Amino acid sequence: MSHPCLSCGACCASFRVDFSVHETQEMGGDVPDGLAMPVTDSLRRLRGTDHVPPRCAALSGRLGQQVACGIYEWRPSPCREFEAGSDACQRARRRHGLAQLE
Repeated sequence: MSHPCLSCGACCASFRVDFSVHETQEMGGDVPDGLAMPVTDSLRRLRGTDHVPPRCAALSGRLGQQVACGIYEWRPSPCREFEAGSDACQRARRRHGLAQLE
């Protein structure tokens, strides 16, 4: 059975994603500079996550069906730390009308 995140994507279309400027390629990190929007001198935000409704610009596919992260290998720490089935995950799934994970 495939990982539930591959058919969900709700977290990528529910939350702002802020991270340290040091995670950007410009500063020696991995997050592509074109997807890192300035918030402050030390903070960046993933493009699209501050829109209403939010949707990360790196997310492709249809929520709840089949999705993929275009920068999965280079995603910032908040994305790496997000856990499938966590309270935040369940809130995001509810927001998009998806069933809760067991």
